[in-house]
Amino acid sequence: MAQRIAVVSGGMGGIGEAICIKLADAGHKVVTTYSPGNTRSGEWLAGMKSKGYTFYAYQVDVTDFDSCQKAVAEIQSEVGPIDILVNNAGITKDASFRKMGKTDWDAVMRTNLDSVFNMAKPICDGMAERGWGRVINISSVNGQKGAFGQTNYSAAKAGMHGFTKALALEYARKNVTVNTVSPGYIATKMVLAVPKEVLESKILPQIPLGRLGKPEEVGALVAFLCSEDAGYFTGANLAMNGGQHMY
Repeated sequence: MAQRIAVVSGGMGGIGEAICIKLADAGHKVVTTYSPGNTRSGEWLAGMKSKGYTFYAYQVDVTDFDSCQKAVAEIQSEVGPIDILVNNAGITKDASFRKMGKTDWDAVMRTNLDSVFNMAKPICDGMAERGWGRVINISSVNGQKGAFGQTNYSAAKAGMHGFTKALALEYARKNVTVNTVSPGYIATKMVLAVPKEVLESKILPQIPLGRLGKPEEVGALVAFLCSEDAGYFTGANLAMNGGQHMY
C-alpha cells in the first residue's frame, strides 16, 4: 500500500488523537493541526513519540481562511502533497436557543463548519490533479437528530454533511471521495467528565448497545474510509452511535 500524507485538524486528543494513531498504523504519514491557544502541543508530540508515533504538527486557526491557506502551503512544502484530509476540529457552546447569544452561534459555526471550507479549499484541487484523495468530515449524531441546547452545534454538524454530498459530486470523477462520519457518545475525556449518575440515568439508556463508543472505533472507521478498499464510498454519512439514532 502506498504511503499517503494525512492531515487531521484538531488531532491532539479524543477522537482526533485516535484517528491520527489509526492512520499511522495504516502506514500513513500524519500531520495534525492545533489551535493557537494550545500550549501543550510539544508535550503531546513527545508523548506520542514515546509510544512509537512520530507526528507532524502545525498551529492553525481553522476559523481563519488565511491561516489555513498558510498552514497548508507550509505542510505541502515541508512534508509533501496532502492526500487525506480529516476535518475533525470542533467546539461546543451549548445553551437553549432562548439563552444563546450571537457570539455562541458564531463561534460554533466558524469552528465547526467554516473550518471545513477553510481546510478543504487549498487541498482538494491538488488531490484532483494527482487523481486520488480522501476527505472525511467528522460530524455528530446530533447533526442527524438534533439536541436540546445545541441549535448552533446541530446546525453546523448537519451542514457538514450537506457540504460532503456536494463536494463528493464535484470531485468523484477525479477519484477523490468525500464522506461524513457521525459519532454518537464516545468515551472521550469530555464525555467521561459528565457526572456518573447523569451518564447512567440519562445517556446510556438512550443507547441500545448500552455503552459508550471507543475513540479507537471511530479512528478505525476513518482509516478504512481512507483505504483503497473504501474507494466506492462517497457522499455517505456513516453513523457510529450504538443504535442511538437509526435512519
